Amino acid sequence: MKIINNPSIQTWSSLCKRAVINETSLKETVQTILNDVKNNKDKALTKYTQLLENVSLNSFKVTEEEITEAKKLVSEELQQAIQLAKSNIETFHNSQKETPKKITTTNGVTCWRKNVAIEKVGLYIPGGSAPLFSTILMLGIPAKIAGCKEIILCTPPNKEGAINPAILYTASLVGITQIFKAGGAQAIGAMAYGTETIPNVYKILGPGNQFVTKAKELVQQQGVAIDMPAGPSEVLVIADETSNPVFVAADLLSQAEHGADSQAILVTTSDKVAQNVTAEVNKQLEELPRKELAKKAIENSFTVILNSSEECIQFSNEYAPEHLIIASEKASEYIEGIVNAGSVFLGNYSCESAGDYASGTNHTLPTNGYAKNYSGVSLDSFVKKITFQEVTKEGITAIGKSIELMAAAEGLQAHKNAITVRLKELNNLESFRTNVRNLN
Repeated sequence: MKIINNPSIQTWSSLCKRAVINETSLKETVQTILNDVKNNKDKALTKYTQLLENVSLNSFKVTEEEITEAKKLVSEELQQAIQLAKSNIETFHNSQKETPKKITTTNGVTCWRKNVAIEKVGLYIPGGSAPLFSTILMLGIPAKIAGCKEIILCTPPNKEGAINPAILYTASLVGITQIFKAGGAQAIGAMAYGTETIPNVYKILGPGNQFVTKAKELVQQQGVAIDMPAGPSEVLVIADETSNPVFVAADLLSQAEHGADSQAILVTTSDKVAQNVTAEVNKQLEELPRKELAKKAIENSFTVILNSSEECIQFSNEYAPEHLIIASEKASEYIEGIVNAGSVFLGNYSCESAGDYASGTNHTLPTNGYAKNYSGVSLDSFVKKITFQEVTKEGITAIGKSIELMAAAEGLQAHKNAITVRLKELNNLESFRTNVRNLN
């Protein structure tokens, strides 16, 4: 990792820029795939599965028999680990439930908001060299808690046309029964538009490569919601003299092994920390099975040495990392200053891997600087928030005149009239009652 010593604040924004891909070429390729799937449905899926996954399928839907057989192939130890993670993730996401709270804004005017589950959601789970069965827990559990009526899952098959057993076991454990063998941009198109086999959904969630990400962005422009824009995985570690270089290096490499386009950043005030961590990264790197991928990521990563802990936090906020690790015994002192991060890990034992798997928080997080304006996936990602208001006769009398004045000032006469006719009726009714009382 290259070391950048005390860069001027004017250069920070350029340091924080992520790698740029050929957007024009990528968009054209993905749009072609999406159009094909939209128009030709399963026929297009079959073509791209053969072309891109190098496998010919007779059926895209995973059968009950395949799920049953997969369960036998997952060791008891791994099953127990997944169940532990499931329990913690359920506990954390159940805590995010909200009870509707009715608010009286004016006498006779009551407002509230109700969470309603998105009826149909699609989950994309990467396969390939790193089958992310843990992402099923992160997406499927809050979808179930929210009460989504239809949850489908798409994941690419291997060369034999099968799905990784851990993916099928975890999906079954969570309660997802509609599982399809489809990957890449074509799977996003299938969930967005629907095919003869795969139903369309209202929202698509889950990480993926640049083709999947671009496909999600494009279908969002056509009315299908997505969780967030997402790019390659990333981590920023703020370390001081109380950090453990072995731990810090392991955390940096845990992101680097995701892929060559991943990024791992170390920020510190200490040259000694920087040197010790760099040496440890080089040492641990050679022991990784995915070291070639990790090496490329490390080549695109760097260490920044700054003058103070305040500058470290300021730099982190500019970078807006997906994962932020505060590797310090004084981590709690940094909390208030953090404003841009997907998920934060405090202290020397709060490794990013804990959040990826089993602490309970969600690991589907904004990358590429989107932590400045996006949150990670939560229970809120699977619900719509519908507002209600109830205005009584007393309420319309209290606020009616103000609404008339505002509507008239905007030149919206029909809006004004919707109030006027009601106030007129109430005035007539009140006059009638007054006359009756006078007669008596």
